[in-house]
Amino acid sequence: MNSEILADSLFADREEMTEGEKQLFMSDFKRVCADYFECDGKPELNLTKTDDGYSVCIIFAARRIKHFRRV
Repeated sequence: MNSEILADSLFADREEMTEGEKQLFMSDFKRVCADYFECDGKPELNLTKTDDGYSVCIIFAARRIKHFRRV
């Protein structure tokens, strides 16, 4: 496989994320979210294909909003 074909296959747009990619994304999201909220439970990811791209919805419950300041 030449490098151009490999690059195309690695960086081409895809229709879906793998379960591993979803878990990685949600892990990153939870880490950032924890800076702003005291989260309660497991967040849910809903990824839907649209005419213009994707609709990405993340739903989570929070017990409180943390105090934070712009640095």
